[in-house]
Amino acid sequence: MAGTPTARQGSGNTSDQADDTTEFREQLRAWLESVPRPAGLRDYGPTPTVDDVLPGRQWQRLLADGGYACLPWPVEYGGRGASIMEQAVFAEETARARVPRQLGLVGPALAAPVIMEFGTDEQRARHLEPIRVGEHLWCQLFSEPEAGSDLASLRTRAVAEGDEWVIDGHKVWTSAAAAADYGLLIARTGPGRYDGLTAFIVPMTAPGITVRPLEQMDGESKFNEVFLTGVRLRAQDRLGEIGQGWAVATATLGTERLSLGTQSVSMFAALDDIVAAATRRDRLTPRLREDIVSIWTRIWLLRATWLRAVHAESSLTSPTFSVLKVMSSETHRDLADLAVDALGLDITDDPADNPIVHRMLVARAQTILGGTSEIQRNILAERVLGLPREPAVQKG
Repeated sequence: MAGTPTARQGSGNTSDQADDTTEFREQLRAWLESVPRPAGLRDYGPTPTVDDVLPGRQWQRLLADGGYACLPWPVEYGGRGASIMEQAVFAEETARARVPRQLGLVGPALAAPVIMEFGTDEQRARHLEPIRVGEHLWCQLFSEPEAGSDLASLRTRAVAEGDEWVIDGHKVWTSAAAAADYGLLIARTGPGRYDGLTAFIVPMTAPGITVRPLEQMDGESKFNEVFLTGVRLRAQDRLGEIGQGWAVATATLGTERLSLGTQSVSMFAALDDIVAAATRRDRLTPRLREDIVSIWTRIWLLRATWLRAVHAESSLTSPTFSVLKVMSSETHRDLADLAVDALGLDITDDPADNPIVHRMLVARAQTILGGTSEIQRNILAERVLGLPREPAVQKG
């Protein structure tokens, strides 16, 4: 369809963005265009596969050397104390260049900030710099088979034995666990629903840890099950005080919301690919054209809403960012449905051979991961609109 915006057209410029980040954007864009790409590097999103880890580490080192790694970190830890708008520009420009923003989401964006806030000086000295330069990849050991959205019901236990903690439990949907060096763990240390939780830093090579990769329908295995059986941690591996785990967990929430609007860049590129595929297959019917225009409009609305949000909000934990989560994930889902109509029977191609099929399969998970659309709507209803809380379901 003529006139479909490309990734470059959807990437933003000074004419549609009233901010003071123009110079930063131009410098970053020039650097991204000139820096050599490690062999095998691709935009793998927030989580690398095992095969992505080596080029991802090399890319993280290049980001660090160029002054673009861990931008929101304080200067004292190697960051630049970047504003939300600068972080947003970085996320958008890396998406436009089709490169990852970091080695993996968890280390720079989730684990490091809570280590800065809750960790000891020794923990900061040991862990922050290896995260910044890409030496250490992290995973997040939060979700369990019966504790996903309801994280406070987790059952993994940490029992104190002398100057050690013994961990037993089962985690699931753990991104990058198969290649991670460390994990950020929340475990139960007491009976209280919230004050009975404690956070730990777990070396993923510790005896008693078994990782089982989970194959996704797109053929990749970014998610994993993690079994912890008699895993022994030192007292200094505890992060924060005993019973402070819920505070650590909630401090990690919301960080990924910054990138939600930047996904419009990849959506524009996907829409271009879908239009080209439909044209080649002579499937560009009037109805499909209408659907393309509808999605095209929604992608622009997503980007406009995101820009408005990052200009208006001083905190990424604002519940209003749940609007972006719903908009982004459901546009991804509907873009996948559009791909089905455009490809016809070719939708059965191997996703390893057909990038449109791969993108379509990945999109099906968007309304679930990172907080389901149902959960996001509850957040908006209760915390933004002030509606009564949804009644709790009694278990057992």
